[in-house]
Amino acid sequence: MRFTSILILVLFPCFLVSQISNDQTRQALEDLKEFVAIPNFGLNKADIKKNIAWAEAAFSRQRFSTEVLPTDGNPLFLATWTIDPKLPTVLFYMHLDGQAVDSKKWDQVNPYKVVLKAKDKAGNYQAMPWETLKESIDPEWRIFGRAASDDKGPIIAFLAAVGIMNQERATPAFNIKVVLDGEEEIGSKSLAAAVVKYRDKLKADALIINDGPVHPSGKPTLTFGCRGISTLDMTVYGPVLPQHSGHYGNYAPNPIFKMSQLLASMKDKDGRVLIKGYYDGINLDANTKRVLSAVPDDEASIQEHLQIASPEKVGSNYQESLQYPSFNARGMASAYVGAQARTVVPDHATVAIDIRLVPESDPELLIAATKAHIANQGYHIVDHEPTKEERMKHPNILYFHHSKTTLPFRTSMDAALGTWLGNTIQEEFKIDPVKIRIMGGTVPIASFINELSIPAVIVPMVNPDNNQHSPNENFRIGHLQSAIRTFKAILTTSFPEY
Repeated sequence: MRFTSILILVLFPCFLVSQISNDQTRQALEDLKEFVAIPNFGLNKADIKKNIAWAEAAFSRQRFSTEVLPTDGNPLFLATWTIDPKLPTVLFYMHLDGQAVDSKKWDQVNPYKVVLKAKDKAGNYQAMPWETLKESIDPEWRIFGRAASDDKGPIIAFLAAVGIMNQERATPAFNIKVVLDGEEEIGSKSLAAAVVKYRDKLKADALIINDGPVHPSGKPTLTFGCRGISTLDMTVYGPVLPQHSGHYGNYAPNPIFKMSQLLASMKDKDGRVLIKGYYDGINLDANTKRVLSAVPDDEASIQEHLQIASPEKVGSNYQESLQYPSFNARGMASAYVGAQARTVVPDHATVAIDIRLVPESDPELLIAATKAHIANQGYHIVDHEPTKEERMKHPNILYFHHSKTTLPFRTSMDAALGTWLGNTIQEEFKIDPVKIRIMGGTVPIASFINELSIPAVIVPMVNPDNNQHSPNENFRIGHLQSAIRTFKAILTTSFPEY
């Protein structure tokens, strides 16, 4: 999942003290070790099938009926437990695929062979024998391995919570469906069509998404939406081939400068997008601003972590900045630099753009507005490599390619689902959860919500400094324990009437 931790924490609040026994924790850790051992990069279909087979066995042991739902890509896994047809149904979404690994960058030989680690006096993580868990368990210890936190850890926590309930003969308070996505980390391209195809099987009264880290404060967190994303590529052109800068400097147009000037026309010096109509429809009223300011972000720490003197001025604080669509140049390429640098006028310059969408944003309108802005800057826009005739006719040519869109979602913070989850967490941990109106990252889940017409809330479980998507991904044992408690509390609390 595409989340970014904005603050590295050293200590976690005392409310995360475990009410899960050491034996229960050991069993969950053994299951996590076994599950992580199965490689799970989404482009390897054989490995995803092995992960689904593991999930089939694990959920079947906990009284679920299971089904594999074929899609145009990797299958979806569905587990169902019907307690009483008259009760409401809650659908839980998680994913069993993970990011690819570069083993050379990990501090262990095999990223899929989990390693138990603890901090030494210098603050560095050192490996410990797995057998150490038999003697005692410290919630500050961590499990290192790919997908340990994103997103196999929450799946294991869910199974552990249900397993404890079965041991205690505690019945869930509602019907349960669990869907595990097998290609979330590669964009869930098959998900939208699959939800339409399997609408009846996935039908539910509410959706709970269990992915990503809790707020950097370490407090339990509820997130009521996520931004979507559109991506596009733009290329501007100079001479048909790179030319000697001595012979043609001052004569052949340089595409790097052309692209730089075009990009500079799109945002002001404070980072606000200048494309006409880009922020249309967004109005943060006084109540919304109060909700956003209530999130306990430490702006000074965020800026220190990013090592920036001041943020851009889209919104008056971090949370407000997430309520607007962004326009981000995520990469730029032209000619050569460093040891490969050459004295040439480049032939082209390409920039890759991502636009983070909010519910008020119509991606097609934003793309159209972007193209209109480019045209107003004097560019002839094409969807192909320009021909000689086009090059000779138009002094400014831009290739424009819009590749994909994943829609955003946002559930009202006053919805019964949010109130129920907030009360349940408060009752369990004796602290009000942090409530986030919309997060900056993207979960390709809007198709679920829109097609099934149900409210959805993200309930993240893992530690903020988990290194998801990066080398040395990890899951703090204390967060595993609190995740089990959270799932158990949710599953045993009656779902509200709508």
